[in-house]
Amino acid sequence: MADTSNISRRRRAALADGSAEYKLKRDELVRVAAMLFKDKGYNATTLNDIAKSANLDRASVYYYIGSKEEFFKEVIKAAVDQNIAEVEKLLRMRSLDPVQKLEKLIALLMTSYDECYPYMYVYIQEQMHIVAEEGTTWAQNMAQQTHRFEKAALALIDQGIAKGLLRDDVVPVLAANAMFGMLNWTHRWHKPEGRYGAAEIASTFSKIFLDGMKAGAARSGR
Repeated sequence: MADTSNISRRRRAALADGSAEYKLKRDELVRVAAMLFKDKGYNATTLNDIAKSANLDRASVYYYIGSKEEFFKEVIKAAVDQNIAEVEKLLRMRSLDPVQKLEKLIALLMTSYDECYPYMYVYIQEQMHIVAEEGTTWAQNMAQQTHRFEKAALALIDQGIAKGLLRDDVVPVLAANAMFGMLNWTHRWHKPEGRYGAAEIASTFSKIFLDGMKAGAARSGR
């Protein structure tokens, strides 16, 4: 217990100091942990697994981060917060119409999944469905951020319908759910080094979703 408390104090001091070397090693451990979470599953991965993969002992891992939950939550929060910042910047763009913004939103999320691989997919696989049931500050923050992202997409669909750009015979919230479902399902098959890149996937999904949602699509038989 004394050794653990001492390591905790050293970790807090190192975090407060914020040296580039410490952050670099910590980030490296986060990447190792995320790959193990993806390969073995979050529940099956232990700190010993992370230490072994990083060629460190368990005590050294504790110096950089206190638990595997902390590994997971840190990287996910950073990625989600970045996505929210980008989508809210997109909403403020006056040079794009709602359909163009939806296309960019699809590209933004798919690019995030690709660039943050496998962090975001680990979240989708292991935690996304239970976040709403947790009472922790982290869970509440994730639920709020997810709601903000979903609200932004729904607002764009509503705007597209109001402007006559998108069909009005589809329930907007179901359309938004379909769009997110299509993107989130990529966790089952997409890898950055795979056959199809994030840009191609996003472009294809945009055509499928936005062409189907285009005003007049039902009447034209498209």
